Amino acid sequence: MTFAEMAAIHAACFTTPRPWSAAEIEATLASPYAFLLTEPSGFLIGRVVAGEAELITLAVDPKARQRGTGGRLVDGFLTEAKARDAESAFLEVLASNLPAQSLYARKGFQQQGKRLRYYQTPDGVRQDALILTRAI
Repeated sequence: MTFAEMAAIHAACFTTPRPWSAAEIEATLASPYAFLLTEPSGFLIGRVVAGEAELITLAVDPKARQRGTGGRLVDGFLTEAKARDAESAFLEVLASNLPAQSLYARKGFQQQGKRLRYYQTPDGVRQDALILTRAI
């Protein structure tokens, strides 16, 4: 999957937080700590630093949802994080993104905190982010 293809999927998935450009995806993946997992209709970017894994972004083409892609990508994230010696994992998710929260809950993530007014919508409204964590 090319950076442009990933950016197109990301743009189809997100307005808040704003979608990433191909250049931003490429720059994120240039880090030695970052890793990429792909499926034909989606991708996940994660990283592991000092025993902690972060699920940076997960995007599945809206036309291909409800087929297990997101779940497989999260499973792959946990496997890769463990292989990189991570002991815990975390992510941030928009408080209003209930489908994503449901997926993460099924994968063992639990809310550990909230970042008030963390995200900004295109029309300037501030929305909370939930911090979800789990042991690996």
